[in-house]
Amino acid sequence: MDEVVPGDIVQLATGDMIPADAYLIATHDLFVNQSSFTGEAMPVEKTAGKATLETDQSLFDAPNLVFMGTDVISGSGTAVILKTGDATYFGDMANQIGHKPAPTSFEQGMRAISRVLISMMLVLVPVVFVINGITKQDWSQAFFFAIAVAVGLTPEMLPMIVNSNLAKGALATSKRKVIVKRLHAIQNLGAIDTLFTDKTGAITEDRVVVMRYVDATGATDPAVLRMAYMNANYQTGWHNLMDTAVVNYAHEHEAILADLPAGLTKIDEIPFDFERRRLTVVVANEDHQWMITKGAFEEMLAVCDRVELHGEVLPITPERLKQLQHTNAAMRGQGMRMIVVAYRQDVHQQEIYTTADEQHMVIAGFLGFLDPAKPDAKEAVGLLRNHGVRVKVLTGDNAIITQHVAEEVGIANQLVVTENDVEAMDDKALQQAVESTDLFVKLSPLQKARIIKTMRAAGHTVGYMGDGINDTAALREADVSISVDTAADITKDASGIILLEKSLLVLEDGILEGRRVYANAMKYIKMTIASNFGNAFSVLVASIFLPFLPMLAIQLLVQNLIYDTSQMTIPWDNVDDATLAEPTPWRAKGLLRYTLTFGPLSLLFDITTFLFLWFGLGIGAHAASLPAQHVFQAGWFVVGLFTQSLVVHVLRTRVTPFWRSPASAVVILSTMLALLVGLFLILSPLHRAFDFAVLPLSYWPGAALIVLTYLIVVECVKRLYLKHGWPWL
Repeated sequence: MDEVVPGDIVQLATGDMIPADAYLIATHDLFVNQSSFTGEAMPVEKTAGKATLETDQSLFDAPNLVFMGTDVISGSGTAVILKTGDATYFGDMANQIGHKPAPTSFEQGMRAISRVLISMMLVLVPVVFVINGITKQDWSQAFFFAIAVAVGLTPEMLPMIVNSNLAKGALATSKRKVIVKRLHAIQNLGAIDTLFTDKTGAITEDRVVVMRYVDATGATDPAVLRMAYMNANYQTGWHNLMDTAVVNYAHEHEAILADLPAGLTKIDEIPFDFERRRLTVVVANEDHQWMITKGAFEEMLAVCDRVELHGEVLPITPERLKQLQHTNAAMRGQGMRMIVVAYRQDVHQQEIYTTADEQHMVIAGFLGFLDPAKPDAKEAVGLLRNHGVRVKVLTGDNAIITQHVAEEVGIANQLVVTENDVEAMDDKALQQAVESTDLFVKLSPLQKARIIKTMRAAGHTVGYMGDGINDTAALREADVSISVDTAADITKDASGIILLEKSLLVLEDGILEGRRVYANAMKYIKMTIASNFGNAFSVLVASIFLPFLPMLAIQLLVQNLIYDTSQMTIPWDNVDDATLAEPTPWRAKGLLRYTLTFGPLSLLFDITTFLFLWFGLGIGAHAASLPAQHVFQAGWFVVGLFTQSLVVHVLRTRVTPFWRSPASAVVILSTMLALLVGLFLILSPLHRAFDFAVLPLSYWPGAALIVLTYLIVVECVKRLYLKHGWPWL
């Protein structure tokens, strides 16, 4: 590679890696593997000279061009170097892969949420500081109280709870054969609404199999398979994928071989070449010799003048020729790769056969091959659709095969966009195309990446599943990059998720787990922000009207610590089925609405608590005394802790809490422990360490009524909120 420059002439032979993009000036049976670009395992024939591409063909279909990153399977050729290094198509793809990927849905969502939190803090904390400094005339105490409010406004446990959620999700998915390389990828997996996938290996089995063996009329005929087996099994040249498929199928269905002539030995062979496009094998036993030839339809018609129908050998008349053409077209229309099998019996006694003997042959029938759809692919596509994920196919294969496979797996939209269509579209036209089309064929690696980038720009969260070098650029553009453990190293390096089993069904489990991760993290964010927002305004109101601090800084921090510690179990909470049914991208949109809806409820009941303590317990008459202030602070501490801890169970679900959708046992236990710890701090001798006073018995019925009423009101407001159709989590 480091020795060639544009204009050099190079010789290509079997096994060579092609060192640069080049133009062929001479070839001899040259057969090239282009799977690094197209993803398709079938080798491609290359020939020298001028060539014209059809409208549905890609650059890689050009028979006179070879590309760096591909290799020679068989034959030889002479080529003129056109482009080297970074200027090659492969080099361009490598440069695209080297760029820093755009922020994923998770990263964008977390940044947006952080901006909301910082904005709230920048507005409220200075106001609290100034008001308390002016009204209390103690700027030092006002400063530390404002710092405590800032801490209270901040969901300190957010990094730990988010990462605990992600780690728990990664552990759960690993048991389902989904390995998470980058933790944030598990949440992105739950957020995707569009899954692009390569066709080969993802929704197909990534192998060529015999699908049909039929006579001239299209009726199944085991004799055709036996003839093909005699040809494929006894040839000694390079076994292509179709030869291997025939031999494997015959061995798996041994009953078909029961009628194989006994005592066969190989007599001679006429190898395949690209001029004849046929391969002939001669076998014999004590009774007969059989010359069996298989090849492409047109080339086989050129050497056949008879056809076998229902055990009778008949001449090929115009009517029978039409029948043959119809059968061939019908099977090709089903996306099959076709070969024709023909034979002659007892041609001559000599053991040497030549191409001159390939004439006056009898067509036995057709063999059709496919890379079949995986048995579970249709179920997986249906499940993903039910979960709000639309599956789209990006492939280097042709339209007919892709449409057939898509129909088999349940992708109903059969509209196709080709490489040339993508090349001709601007970004706006391409965006409209990707929204309305599910099948994209004959694509280059960079076009796959462009389609994914366009889909993301339209506001979708996109996953891409691929395992070849040609998929690397697309993987780096996706929100979620998914590969398999058998993929190329560079592909696995670009992926955030590795599947131990290449199946969309396995992926569906990962998507559901990702949604659990998101739901439980967002529960903490929304509930804590709304509650802290309400408490901050409560502090603001109390600071204006009370002659003392409504709660000391240490008391506020202890309350916050108990509440946050109880929330550490949120990653293990249950999640509603309705939440799992839809994609869940990280979004700050709606967070302010949620905060302004439920935050003021907390403020309203905090003010009710202030009034109850001031007038109901008579603290207002003794406001100047330190014991009365400590009673007030203890009373608000208890109500605040109980409302914050218990409202979690109301806001964690869309439905009626406690019985229709109970929290997990560990969440219930952590809530009970938080309440017990709070009561212990108030009722035990330890209360003196935090400047709490002993609460009178008359306090407890009033506090219980306030807490119960608050929970009922929040439930009613929640139902009105959902009735408006606003997003819950």
